[in-house]
Amino acid sequence: MLGRIRTVADPAGGRRRVRREEIDRVRAMPGFPESLRDRVKTVGTADGAALMDITPARFTRLARAGVLTPVKWYVNRYRAVVWLYLEEELRQFTASADSTVLLTGRAPEGLRTRLEEGTDLRARNWRSRHAGFLLRQSEDPWERAAAGASLLDPVQLSEVVRDPYERAYLNRLKPEPLTQAAPESPTSRIVERIVTADDPNEISWLRANVILTLEEARRLRPAPRPGRPPISASPRPHPALDPVPWPTAHVAGAAPGQWVHETLPPEGRMPEPDEDGRREEPRGLFKWLRRRRT
Repeated sequence: MLGRIRTVADPAGGRRRVRREEIDRVRAMPGFPESLRDRVKTVGTADGAALMDITPARFTRLARAGVLTPVKWYVNRYRAVVWLYLEEELRQFTASADSTVLLTGRAPEGLRTRLEEGTDLRARNWRSRHAGFLLRQSEDPWERAAAGASLLDPVQLSEVVRDPYERAYLNRLKPEPLTQAAPESPTSRIVERIVTADDPNEISWLRANVILTLEEARRLRPAPRPGRPPISASPRPHPALDPVPWPTAHVAGAAPGQWVHETLPPEGRMPEPDEDGRREEPRGLFKWLRRRRT
């Protein structure tokens, strides 16, 4: 999820894959594999603060104010969110001369004001970073639209994408869920809160992104729809001895919204022979009636 290794979508809809050429490229990197490990190594608040030679409290304030952007997170067994940061980025931030005042001096007034108001930009900054990663993962406009849609709540998505078939297609293309917790569980609710956009500016950007990407996707190909032109056939009556109507079932080839009843052949009529001249063996009630006649 860090974008260090290029992946491609699985045609069968499974997990993303890494091409052989990309594996060879990564292996050819100077210092592999230690260099790759260093680039993807993450640290938490305590280790990050020690790396930057500041207190954990100052580190947390910088992260809440949006100065430091988390790259990953997880919910621990106490249902607390643990934020993780790229060690490489923290080192670069510490080495920058522009960061000295934030690490050692008094925080700027604007930053202090935001913190006093209770601002916490960690989740929003993670979503922004995660959205960028998802958008870089694919060139397919439908998958790119699904990436933005995955960060909108269902109400916002239904306002932007009114076609139910398009919404269903986007939901099918959404990235894998970030938790395996049961729906409506406390952990699942925490995850949903973090991955769902809640800032008005963030929501507006995501909505605009989905709208623009969908326009491109529609020009490329329409969303899958269940069925082709409706089947024109006169309905046949249900057997007289069957008191319960047969359940309706959607038939492949029927147009959207078209439902047909599957019924048994009328009484007294044998099934039509198949291609090799054999007749289908009667089943159920008709098999029993045929035995009575013989």
